[in-house]
Amino acid sequence: MRSRRGRANRCARAELKTLSDEVKEKERRLKEVEEQIEAALLAVPNLPHESVPIGSGPEQNVVVRSWGEKPRFGFEPRQHDEIGEKLGMLDFARAGKVSGARFVFYRGNLARLERALVDFFIDLHRERGYVELIPPYLVNADSMRGTGQLPKFEEDLFKTTNGLYLIPTAEVPVTNYHRDEILADLPIKYCAFSPCFRSEAGSYGKDTKGIIRQHQFHKVELVRFEKPENALAALEQLVDDAQEPLRRLGLHHRVAALCTGDLGFSAEKTYDLEVWLPGQGAYREISSCSTFSDYQARRAQIRFRPGPQEKPRFAYTLNGSGLAVGRTVVAILENGQQADGSVVLPAAIRPYLSGIERLEPAA
Repeated sequence: MRSRRGRANRCARAELKTLSDEVKEKERRLKEVEEQIEAALLAVPNLPHESVPIGSGPEQNVVVRSWGEKPRFGFEPRQHDEIGEKLGMLDFARAGKVSGARFVFYRGNLARLERALVDFFIDLHRERGYVELIPPYLVNADSMRGTGQLPKFEEDLFKTTNGLYLIPTAEVPVTNYHRDEILADLPIKYCAFSPCFRSEAGSYGKDTKGIIRQHQFHKVELVRFEKPENALAALEQLVDDAQEPLRRLGLHHRVAALCTGDLGFSAEKTYDLEVWLPGQGAYREISSCSTFSDYQARRAQIRFRPGPQEKPRFAYTLNGSGLAVGRTVVAILENGQQADGSVVLPAAIRPYLSGIERLEPAA
């Protein structure tokens, strides 16, 4: 009798184990499918706004306005790297020895100019209602996913041995500042200075000279959290906020609406600010201002409550460079260059440099 009961118990235990194994296998497969679905969704870009110009690439971008006039020279204007090296203020050779390609040492008053521009930008943006943040320069993978850098652009990022990432822009930590939160009141506006780190994996052979495209550079970023109905108007204001430093520095520039084929992965609508560089004889991007609709907010779970008893909604996020500091240095060098090799500095930045009016070679 006990023998039959023992066999029955063993059979029952075997059946339970089989059922348990089947359940575990189904749970494993379900998790696998869910991960595949999530990976597929994370690879889907944002949809362009209906006002975005249709086009396949940069040549279809639309210039919507310009400011100022191109400077005229009585000599052939030089490019910034030549100007900086002749001043003894840009040292690419020693940076190459220390770090490799796409790094530079600033020296003397040019290093001072870089720091002065940061203070100048931050002061202007604080005047316009932006709250200053100093963010972390290392972030986790969730933060990178929240703003759309992961998984699509992982090859462009620098990753540390403990799994953190060096930020490619202050957009990442500042946008994620409110991750998993329900915001009480909008709009919210932040400005933040940070170093930025990019591997530039997809830019081989592009902008290899000078400091236009470096692995490490400085930038002041503007980030806004807005109600959906205000986002497009806020984008126009953001562009104006980014233009203000260029206007005060007297740098000729234009604003271009990016077409669908040139739009960033996460962006709904983007304007590029392009500054004139006489040494290159070309306009070059110095700021990119975008609205992302609720694309980033959904990834990062950033919501707001429209009213006291109303259901939370996803906020709309916006950001733009205000400005890229190194590219502003480039523009000042090329636009202010003189025949004798010196560089006249814009009047607006001189108070931040104890009244220095021009950059000159060290005696």
